[in-house]
Amino acid sequence: MAKIICIANQKGGVGKTTSSVNLAFGLSKLKKRVLLIDMDPQGNASSGLGIKRYESQDSNIYHVLIGEKTIEECLIDTKRPFLTLISANPDLVGAEIELVDVPQREFMLKKALANHHDQFDYILIDCPPSLGMLTLNALTAATSFLVPLQCEYYALEGLSQLLNTAGLIKKSLNPQLHIEGIVLTMFDTRNNLSHQVVSEIKNHFGDKVFSAIIPRNVRLSEAPSHGQSIFEYDGKSIGALKYLELAKEVDQRTEAEIVASTKAEQNQNLGEANV
Repeated sequence: MAKIICIANQKGGVGKTTSSVNLAFGLSKLKKRVLLIDMDPQGNASSGLGIKRYESQDSNIYHVLIGEKTIEECLIDTKRPFLTLISANPDLVGAEIELVDVPQREFMLKKALANHHDQFDYILIDCPPSLGMLTLNALTAATSFLVPLQCEYYALEGLSQLLNTAGLIKKSLNPQLHIEGIVLTMFDTRNNLSHQVVSEIKNHFGDKVFSAIIPRNVRLSEAPSHGQSIFEYDGKSIGALKYLELAKEVDQRTEAEIVASTKAEQNQNLGEANV
């Protein structure tokens, strides 16, 4: 079964798309089969992998959400081993309106992905900076959600709203949804405030915070303009090293969840056998 991770934060400029693209590529470097779904109408995750808007004009995630296309019809070969993409374009803005009167509109993405869990190890969903219908669809389809959080004064602004929304979705739409973790981004080693923010967030969220902290890095900012991940643009940069570290952490957590789930299932079966 694919693990579906929604990468969300309604606050813009926190490194969400950068994290989506580079985490996807990092996991593919670990030889994990990865599908990256671009759910942001700006399409930055798509362009960050060198996919232009016109290349998927008639087959992108918009067409999946409104029921015109299947997931299979919209898959794009990124020419990178183990990494597949479903792109976005500005038409996606219209999906918010077109889905208003559709029954069970929150489940459109979940239904579309239902037959593709064996095809991938990870499905990552890059969400827009909002808590609208697109993000709602992503959270309803997801196994977990990952929150990029910048190391700045207003870091926690809006985080409580996202957690509350996720809690409501877990209660009413998606019982399996849980927080994958918080990845701290835009860390400046020279800035005392960055260190204070890291300390405060770790004290508050404990082991939910990933050990890999993504620094401010010029190479990370430059890579998307070349249609490349940081691993392709400058694989020896601190940004590449940290995103690979993050990918390994995510994969280790997944392996731990699988082991725990297997043990729980075995114990349950043993208990039923004893009865």
